[in-house]
Amino acid sequence: MDKKAVLKLLGNELEVELPILSGTIGPGVLNIKELYRITGLFTYDPGFASTASCSSAITFIDGNQGILRYRGHDVNDLAENYDFISIVYLLLYSILPVPEQREEFLSTMQKSSKVPESVANVIKAFPNDAHPMSILIACFASLAAFYYGKDTIKDLSCGISAIAQIPSIVAMIYRHINSKEFINENKNNESSYSQKFLTLMFGDEINYNLFTNAIDKILILHADHEQNASTAAVRLSGSTGSNLFACLAAGVTALWGKAHGGANEAVVNMLQEIEKSGDLEKFIAKAKDDKDPFKLMGFGHRVYKNYDPRARILKQTCNQVLSKITQKNRLLEIAIKLEEIALKDEYFIERKLYPNVDFYSGIIMNAVGIPLQMFTPIFALARTTGWVAQWYEMIHDQETRICRPRQLYIGK
Repeated sequence: MDKKAVLKLLGNELEVELPILSGTIGPGVLNIKELYRITGLFTYDPGFASTASCSSAITFIDGNQGILRYRGHDVNDLAENYDFISIVYLLLYSILPVPEQREEFLSTMQKSSKVPESVANVIKAFPNDAHPMSILIACFASLAAFYYGKDTIKDLSCGISAIAQIPSIVAMIYRHINSKEFINENKNNESSYSQKFLTLMFGDEINYNLFTNAIDKILILHADHEQNASTAAVRLSGSTGSNLFACLAAGVTALWGKAHGGANEAVVNMLQEIEKSGDLEKFIAKAKDDKDPFKLMGFGHRVYKNYDPRARILKQTCNQVLSKITQKNRLLEIAIKLEEIALKDEYFIERKLYPNVDFYSGIIMNAVGIPLQMFTPIFALARTTGWVAQWYEMIHDQETRICRPRQLYIGK
């Protein structure tokens, strides 16, 4: 028997039956599609904290249990046993590839990875001190013009092109703001998506054996995260029938905010602030003072009320990377000490303020030598896969309608 809830409106004796929809796992939802028609009332939910805006088969999160799954696969298993190329395949095609499928898909990606010259020229047109996220938005807007009119609905070719080109674009942005020549992409067809990206960024400047696996795990763990702000922006824009690449630009715009993709950048800013002060205990005390607006960046998460499962994986990866780095890094030393204190302090334990994925990803990228302002573009690089998968799912969903949130008017 289908479950239903009954909404009683006091005063006019009206009762409304609201169907309860059940997913595969996770909380059920009240179906309120007919609520306004029947009652003349909207619902009020700032931030959409209690609202399911769509149905999806891509990613599942249980924040209380600390669970994250892509297409039903636990992210711990995926990060341990697969590379990012395999995760891209999984998110796009719903299954993990066998070796032959992976190689064929990799070949398709390589054939689609050439960045149009017009996009390279857009990057060069920006001043060297421009924020890389502003350049990345312009690059996706330029691709929207380049791919305008192409049939993006029948197959995944345009989405694959976006995922294949984004490492080159982010690397080119990095080299432009550092006044370096672009590296010829044709010389870099490595079997590892992450190594190719690092090669296009740094050339021969870094130890790829040390850092490729760590960057690959960062990309895997950031590939998708349910209906977060940037994914919602992609879906909202896409609901109007907008071009895939224009929707990706909307995703980058949302991701730029410090409360979203800029969080790992905020972690390193905080560590620099602590270093300048020289008093870590003072910052711990400020974070525990409920009257002080200061908070430790990289601790706690809106969704995860348990330990962020992505943080568990990156903590291990972070320790592996740091154990092999010989030069001292004061920010990394502060981060390690901060982590030790927070994991033992009852204040943080009681409030479940565990280090989250942004804490460790920021430390790893700092160790690699990636500049602070490039952190969020690399997040966008990883998340482009999720955005593409969510966009294609949305346009094939028969229930998709143009998004039109309501409001509670409080003006004159």
